[in-house]
This record gives sequence, structure tokens and C-alpha cells, in this order.
Amino acid sequence: MKKTVVAVGVVVALGVIWTGASWYTGKQLESRLAEMVAQANGELKRTAPEAGLELSYQNYSRGLFKSHLQLLVKPAAGSQNGWLEPGQSVVLNEVVDHGPFPLAQLKKFNLIPSMASVHTQLVNNDTTKSLFELANNQSPFDINTRISYAGATSSDINLKALNYEQEDEKVAFSGGNFQLDADRDGKEVTLNGEAASGLVHAVNQYGQKVQMTFNNLKADGNSRLTDFDERIGDQKITLEKLAIAVEGKELAVLEGMDLDGKSDVAKDGKSINSQLDYTMKSLKVQNQDMGSGKLSMKIGNIDGQAWHQFSQQYRAQSQALLADKELMESNPVLYQQKAMDAFFGNLPVLLKGEPVITIAPLSWKNSKGEASFNLSLFLKNPATATGEAQTLSQEVDRSVKSLESKLTIPVDVATEFMTQVAKLEGYDQDDAAKLASQQVKGVAAMGQMFRITTLEDNVIGTSLQYANGQVTLNGQKMPLESFIGMFGMPTLGLPEPAAPAAPAVPQQ
Repeated sequence: MKKTVVAVGVVVALGVIWTGASWYTGKQLESRLAEMVAQANGELKRTAPEAGLELSYQNYSRGLFKSHLQLLVKPAAGSQNGWLEPGQSVVLNEVVDHGPFPLAQLKKFNLIPSMASVHTQLVNNDTTKSLFELANNQSPFDINTRISYAGATSSDINLKALNYEQEDEKVAFSGGNFQLDADRDGKEVTLNGEAASGLVHAVNQYGQKVQMTFNNLKADGNSRLTDFDERIGDQKITLEKLAIAVEGKELAVLEGMDLDGKSDVAKDGKSINSQLDYTMKSLKVQNQDMGSGKLSMKIGNIDGQAWHQFSQQYRAQSQALLADKELMESNPVLYQQKAMDAFFGNLPVLLKGEPVITIAPLSWKNSKGEASFNLSLFLKNPATATGEAQTLSQEVDRSVKSLESKLTIPVDVATEFMTQVAKLEGYDQDDAAKLASQQVKGVAAMGQMFRITTLEDNVIGTSLQYANGQVTLNGQKMPLESFIGMFGMPTLGLPEPAAPAAPAVPQQ
């Protein structure tokens, strides 16, 4: 009996402590809401100014163990052509379980003390109505977030299955589960999760029924904010299969796609080094095996402050261009040209750290072997150049320190690839092989005639080096102006030097 009384007393005491702590942490969360919303708005402006959105909260109600509020996403004051039209809004219902042991976490047997646990769902309104239709009139996602006393968050994101079909349109999605973790200030973020499958069926501009499906999408990434206010980190995305069909006939199937990107601050603390690795294990076009490919690219010595400047300038110009809907509709060609100018016009800013670009390799492989391309490009900061460029080589040397590249294409690999292309055009195997052989031999002979390629050991090859105004093409040295003159291109108004006589084409 005594033990029972003690046990009950302990339970009551714990209940009192928990109740008091829950009330306190609920109040503490309320005091931090404005800070958290301001932080989110700052991140929105920094990373996606073109969105033109701002976040606020409304209808806050605090209870003893639970609190309720709504997060409101709407167009920012003064924004034009943002992601939401004037008058539109996205509303999220938030149910907050107070700590130190939120009830929602106890249900999951999570006994780690937390300031709060938040359950988030989308509200059905005029803006989000179409999403609810896709998700059978329920919130298309559920998010459960644990907020630690240090302010870090851990969110379990459950994307609901979608199933929508009307006339020639169809969307189907298996749903997915993702986890998003962030520190108090949002400087360090990780995201990982997967989705099993998805399907989109629609009609294209030519009236054809197009269907795209994917299987087993997985994502795993982390990022952190640098001292120069840009994000770096590691991201990996894998996709088991992507299929595209037109009018019920399979057009293309891509299998085993892996994208692995990495970026980090160099030891000097001022520059960024990044690497991108991409592989595709199989490409089939209309059931024809075209082969597999991979790309490995590194970019080093990107000056961090220059990258931030480039990002700011390019985003500002892009945002202004997005606001020009009249130009977008009346002259799409000019609009695209201005978009390209906005990117390439700011690109010289990135040359401040004299970056190095390496491709090793870009390759394509089939049953007959592998073709590959390698490149090393060392760039200069043009801002350090003095005087005006008088020749083409002087102009190039302001930005390029050196270049070295090599291309190797085994004849058998090229022939096999072109055979598959010919079969897609309706040729049978024998005729396709004969046509492919003729095409590859013709290209090889043409390349030799113009001294662009060589043919040795049944391999079509090209090697090109450049430094200090001199080009070495397949072992032959010449000034840059002579190299450009081989293709009949102008050289800054200078007289075009006569190209050396072409060697005799070897007999096939």
C-alpha cells in the first residue's frame, strides 16, 4: 500500500512538473515566433528574391499542452510577377504540442526532451484547391517537426499519394517520405528521403499523348552557409528509371541515373572547389540500346566573394526580366537573348579567383567500347590585364591561361552508335550497319582532310592545346589566328593568314 501511494505521488509530482514546464515552453515558443518568421523571411529574400513572398502568422491560441496558429504565405508588399498573384495566399495549419515531452513525440516513443512538436497541414483555399483535388480532398502532405531547446528542428515530411484523371490528363504519385533537419539559424541543413514512383500523362503542343514515369527517386544532401553568404555542401540524387512514351509507344528509357555534387571551401577560406559526377547506366530509344554515359567535372578556385557578387547581380537582372511579361509574350526570341546576356554578361565576375575547369571524362560506352573527352581549362582574371587588346590572341589571353583537351572515338564505337540510329530510322540490321560504316568513314576522312582529327589504330582522335597565343592541334603548332582562319572565321578585322596546305588523305 505504501509503495502504491509513493508511486501515485511520484506520478502526480511528475505531472505537475510537466504541466508547468509545458506552459513555460509554450510561452517561450510564442516569444520566439516573430524571430523564426523574420528569419524565414530573410532566407526567402536571400535565396529566392524572384519569388516575391513573405511569411507571417495569425490566429495564435496558446493552451496548457497545445497551441494553435496559422502560417500565412502571401505576395510581399510591392512585389510584381512573383510566385503568387495579388490576393492569393497559402495557409498552413500548425498544431504545437508543448515540451518538455510533447505528446506527439511520446506517441512515437521519442523520449528526448524538446521545446515543442509541430504538426503542419495545408489549408484548402482558392489557391491550393487544385492540390487538394489531386490528393482526394485532403492535405497533400503532413509534416511533423521537433523543435529542440537549442532551436534546431527535425522535420518528417510525408508526401501523400496523388491520383488525378480528367479527359487526357492524368497524374499519379506513390507518395514519399523525406526528413529535413536544420540548426537554429538555418545555416546547416540536411535533406534525405525517397519516392517510389510517379506518372504524368498529358497532351503536347502537337496534339500527341505524352506519358512520363519514374521509379525509385532518392535524395540525400546537406548544405551550410559560408562566411560570404553562399551555400555549399553535398547532394546526391539517384533515379532507377525514367521512361517517356508518345501515343502509347515507348520513346526513351533512362536507367540507373546518379547525380553526385560536392562543393566546399578551400583551405584558404576564400575560394570554393566543386565537383559534379553524373552516370547513366543505360539509354534505350525505341527499344534500341544506345549505351551508357558518365561525366566527371571539377571547378576549382571560384572566389567566394565573386560568386556572391555574381549571384546577387544575376538574380537582380533575372528578376527584372521576369517582370517584363510584355516582352516575354511579344518577342520571345529577344527575351531569351536578354536572359542569356544576363548570365554571360555577369560571368566575367567569376574569373576573379582564376578558376580551373576539368572534365575527366565525358564518356559514352556501348558494346564495342568507349569514347571519351577530357578537358583542362585554366582561366585568368581579365581585370588584371593592362592595355587594350590589339589581336585576337591578346583578347583571349586576357581570360585564358591555358587549355588542353583530347577526344578519342574508336571507329567501332561510332559505327555501333550510328547503326542504332539508322535502325531507329527504319533500316534493318545489315543495311543499318553498312550505312553507319559509310557515315563514320566519311566523317573520319573529312576530319583528316581539314586536319581536325587523326585516325590511328582505328581510333578517331583530336588533341588541342592552347597557351600564350599558340595553338597545338594534333601536334602541329600555329598562331591562334591561323587556327581560327582554318574555319573561315574573322579575326578582329585582321587579314586572315593563309592556312598551310592540307596533307593527302590516306586511302581507305
